[in-house]
Amino acid sequence: MCLLVAALAGCSTGDGAAPVASGSPSAAPSPAPEATGAARSPEPTGAAGASAPPGNGAAGPGRVPTLAPGPGGAAPVFSRAKDPGAGAPKLVALTFDADMTADQGPRAARGERFDNPGLIAALRELKVPATVFMTGRWAEEYPGQARSIGTDPLFETANHSYSHHAFTPDCYGLPVIARTDMRADVERAFRAFEKAGVRNTVPYFRFPGGCHDAAALRAVGPTGVTAVQWDVVSGDAFATDADAVAEQVLAGVRPGSLVVLHCTRSAAPVTEPAVRRIVPELRRRGYTFAKVSDLMRG
Repeated sequence: MCLLVAALAGCSTGDGAAPVASGSPSAAPSPAPEATGAARSPEPTGAAGASAPPGNGAAGPGRVPTLAPGPGGAAPVFSRAKDPGAGAPKLVALTFDADMTADQGPRAARGERFDNPGLIAALRELKVPATVFMTGRWAEEYPGQARSIGTDPLFETANHSYSHHAFTPDCYGLPVIARTDMRADVERAFRAFEKAGVRNTVPYFRFPGGCHDAAALRAVGPTGVTAVQWDVVSGDAFATDADAVAEQVLAGVRPGSLVVLHCTRSAAPVTEPAVRRIVPELRRRGYTFAKVSDLMRG
C-alpha cells in the first residue's frame, strides 16, 4: 500500500450503484474458476491506458462466467449471496490482491518487495486454486512472476486496475483517478498482463479498496468486466500476527465466502503463514477451495 492505507473496504458508495448480483452468470470469454463477496480490506497500485479486453486463459476448459451488465451498461457486481441456503455447498474462494501503485517504482528500486513468491509457492504446495487480482503496475515490475501465475491452471488472473488509484473519493487515502481515465486504467492493466505473458486472464475487476459508486461502474462497464467484492476481510494488511489473521478468516468463512488477502510482502508480511493455517483447518471443516469463476458458475 502506497500510502500506508490500512484495510481497504468493499464499500459501495454513492447513488444507486448497479445491482449487486450473486447469480445469473452470462457467458463471456474463456476459462478458470472462483468465488464471491463484499466487505473491507487493505491495498497498493498503478496508471491509465486504452483498449484491450480480457483474454482467454489456460486455467481450465469452458467459457468464464460473467454477469449481465447493469442499467446503462454499468459493470455488474458479484458478491456472496446473503443467504445461500442450508444445503449450499461448502465452497470458499481465497483471493489475493497483488498490489503496486503507479508511483511505487522508486520504492521497489530501493529494495521494497511488493511481491510474495513464498505465498504463491505455498498455494501450489497446498494445491489451493485461487484468483489473483493483479495491478498492471505489479505485472510490469514482476513480469516473470506474473507470467508464472498467469500460465498456471491452479490460478486465474483478474484485474485490479493499472494504477491502484481510487475510483471514488475518500478511499483509504488513495490518490483518486479522474472519471474520464477509469476505463483506460482498466484496459491498460489488461495490456500489461498480455505483455507479461499472462494467459489465464478472466474478465473480473476488483476496485482498489473495493470503493465504487454508480458512476465508477458505468465508467468501467464498456470494458466488459464483472466487478468482484468480498465478504470476509482477512486483516492481513500490515498485520504482524499470522495467527490473528487466520482466526479472523476462520471466524468469518461461510459457504460461498470470498476472502480477500494480499500478495504483497511489504504490506502483508504474514499472509503466507496465515494461509498455511487457514487451508488445513477449512479442509478439516469440510470446505473445498474454488476460484471466483467457480463460484460464479454456481
